[in-house]
Amino acid sequence: MLTMEKPLINQIYEAQERLESVVIQTPLVPSNILSGLKEGKIFFKLENLQRTGSFKIRGAYNKLAQLSPSEIERGVIAASAGNHAQGVALSAKILGIQARIFMPVTAPLTKIEATEKYGATVKLIGETFDETKQAALDESVITNEIFIPPYDDYAVIAGQGTIGLEILETIADVDQIILPIGGGGLIAGVATIAKTINPAIKIIGVQSYNVHGMLSSIWNQQITANRSNRTLADGCDVAIPGDITYRVLSPLIDETVLVEEEVIKQAIEYLAYKEKIVAEGAGALTAAAIMSGALDHLLINRKTVAVVSGGNIDSGSLKEII
Repeated sequence: MLTMEKPLINQIYEAQERLESVVIQTPLVPSNILSGLKEGKIFFKLENLQRTGSFKIRGAYNKLAQLSPSEIERGVIAASAGNHAQGVALSAKILGIQARIFMPVTAPLTKIEATEKYGATVKLIGETFDETKQAALDESVITNEIFIPPYDDYAVIAGQGTIGLEILETIADVDQIILPIGGGGLIAGVATIAKTINPAIKIIGVQSYNVHGMLSSIWNQQITANRSNRTLADGCDVAIPGDITYRVLSPLIDETVLVEEEVIKQAIEYLAYKEKIVAEGAGALTAAAIMSGALDHLLINRKTVAVVSGGNIDSGSLKEII
């Protein structure tokens, strides 16, 4: 079993210092439309405006920046549907580390091209993220490269948790935070810092009906795979959640929501047209949860922050949806 050298909460504060000169403190903006419709105060945390177009650079850089000189010499390897790939690629470029990224053959072209543009070598392998991840792990054993986990790592979780610090520094009296879930790194990090600062804050997790490994695991109280089909939320297309993220998140999550693919489409369109926010499928999950009506009873008279986790959507896909 993997263990922490120091409490995760301490690692999140240290990550904030480490990332200060690297990442953007992204805007936290009100949604006047949804606030009116849902009779509460709703805000979007715009990680789609982060460097590389998603929150993933936070965890990737925090992990890479702590590698030893001997580990740096070995180079790094990662598996990703796209956003972690770009986060690792840019972080490696900044730190002068050689990086290789394995991506599913179904990965969006824009994410593949962006990863290569940041200087990493890309190999397309596997139909699903889980197949790609296993291929990268197998390769790392052969080549001795350092595998950079996309979510199941304390340093990665700590980097993502800095989003929670930024939210609370801006809206100290937030009542609840809605987060998308893939492998669980983002929600585990944000939940840890939010609940430490104010245990009364509700943590709400969202996944697609098509892929919801983490929520199935939460409900069954044990790691449970769940994937029936592809999802528009490709950044959250993770059938089996991480062991660490599952253990961290299980006692901290308060509410869970599953959304249909059609509602994710509607959320992408809504965000683009009404809120002027370009979001990929995973980034639109939180808006989809709000629009679905499943959270109406929780939104009334409360301050809610919905994290828009990324905006890396193919132009062709966006055109088709809207």
